Amino acid sequence: MDSEQRKILFRIILSSLILIVINFVNVSGLSKLILFLIPYFIIGYDILLEAVEGIKEREIFDENFLMSIASIGALCLAFFYNGDYNEAVAVLILYQTGEFFSDYAADKSRKNILDLMDIRPDYANVEVEGKITKFNPAEIAIGTEILIKPGEKIPLDGIIVEGNSSLDMKALTGESLPKSVNIDDEVLSGSINLSGVLKVKTTRKFAESTASKILDLVENSQNRKSKSEKFITKFAKIYTPFVCVSALALAIVPTLFYGNLSTWLYRALVFLVVSCPCALVISVPLSFFSGIGGAGRKGILIKGSNFLEILANASSVIFDKTGTLTKGVFEVVAVHPELRDENEILHLAAHVEKFSSHPIADALRKAYESENDDCKVENVEEFAGYGVKALVNGERVCLGSEKFMDSLKISWKPCTKTKSGTVIHVAINESYAGHIIISDVVKNNSREAVQKLKSLGITRILMLTGDSETSAKDVADKLEINEYHFGLLPDDKARFVSDLNKCIFVGDGINDAPVLSRADAGIAMGALGSDAAIEAADIVLMDDDPLKVYEAIKISRKTMKIVKQNIYFSIGIKVLCLSLGALGFADLWLAVFADVGVMILAVLNAIRAMF
Repeated sequence: MDSEQRKILFRIILSSLILIVINFVNVSGLSKLILFLIPYFIIGYDILLEAVEGIKEREIFDENFLMSIASIGALCLAFFYNGDYNEAVAVLILYQTGEFFSDYAADKSRKNILDLMDIRPDYANVEVEGKITKFNPAEIAIGTEILIKPGEKIPLDGIIVEGNSSLDMKALTGESLPKSVNIDDEVLSGSINLSGVLKVKTTRKFAESTASKILDLVENSQNRKSKSEKFITKFAKIYTPFVCVSALALAIVPTLFYGNLSTWLYRALVFLVVSCPCALVISVPLSFFSGIGGAGRKGILIKGSNFLEILANASSVIFDKTGTLTKGVFEVVAVHPELRDENEILHLAAHVEKFSSHPIADALRKAYESENDDCKVENVEEFAGYGVKALVNGERVCLGSEKFMDSLKISWKPCTKTKSGTVIHVAINESYAGHIIISDVVKNNSREAVQKLKSLGITRILMLTGDSETSAKDVADKLEINEYHFGLLPDDKARFVSDLNKCIFVGDGINDAPVLSRADAGIAMGALGSDAAIEAADIVLMDDDPLKVYEAIKISRKTMKIVKQNIYFSIGIKVLCLSLGALGFADLWLAVFADVGVMILAVLNAIRAMF
């Protein structure tokens, strides 16, 4: 509880005690009014000031204006018609109690989220002249060696150059099991070093580190509002002036026909108090904030409440294959030569891919252990989605897909063997030299993720890949995906996604940026430290578990269910109590319940989205 909340709580208690004492004092007339004004101003001075400020800024119709008019009107009725002063003061006490409760609940939910995402490092240890000195992480340059002791947060992304340990990465990935790390392993800022002392060479500046980007996503997630939130904002702007005019009409029109001004004025005041849209205005954004926080606890970062809404309404989920449904860790399983021998084809292929970061290139380099031998590689040209070519010791070597061979007008041969996998064709000096079969491994949770998505009623689950039909069919069969499309370039995938409505695309975030941005919601898999994923995707999964896609949709549906409950409940109670107030069946006490009581219930319901 912060100082402002403590101050409001003190005012609520003090004004309530004074109100109770005043009721035992036997006074009347002006003296009685003055006594009741003491607790009235203690509890309501800020409401009155906010109402005056709103009038000055021409933003009149808000809850402060409504509560001020209603309470002042109740005081006037009590003074001129010998009514009950308790109503005027109690309305403000209960209103402030409701505001206090909703503020406290919202702060509590924010604190829970920030505690779970408490990854901002406080300092970085650097050895200077034999002594360990603490520096601000923002001052550390790339390439600096920093020291992380057991129990400390890793302040910057980097590579371990000395030591081994276990890391708690729960705040980043939602994974509760520690991760073992050794020399040459990458470590991410925000992780907690659990055991050994680590010396890490930094690879990113603080502003570009994983922790900073995650915090930026969380802090700015509410800048992108959902349709429901935009509706509530528009609704309040139209609704509040409407009820003010209606209340004025309720006070004047019946009086002209039936007289009895005090009765109709009282009903108009009840109408005003009931009409406050606090429950809607507070609970709907809080529901989305809680949903985003609940997702963050599981390592699912959602960039805005609008994407929660899209996830909840999605009817199709499209998966990229490599690195998303499969591990993206390739290995060479066969070489089928036409010219030269197997070893020479691997030797040339490894050197052509010498400078590439693609997973297939890694597999080729690993398959030829002497890739670092003395070999001259020149004029390397990479064609995204097709292949690569280079001069290796003076020989023109081309490596890539069937389409790449076709574009070079090289006659290739299909693989007739039984092994499934990606076929990499090789040409040497414009002559077909054979092909290499590279296989990927399906992730452990991929099949379960597909089955659980089907259980949610997702009507269409697809897989898109640039691989061959054989490789695509093999993975699709293992995962029981009925629809798949193969041989696609990134642009082909983007066009395919553009033609679908209410679709989610799940990719590895490295070469799928065009597709991620075209889908209604793009989800980046395995995005630890990946700039492309964080920039292009709308939702970022902080590990590579496809099961998190199911979790994200499940959380979004629960959040939207709570949002709708709050909207229907709030509006329904308002309409009922407005009708009762206009007909004379409700007093200010019922009006306070319709405003404050409904707000408290809606806020409690909103917080459920966190869990």
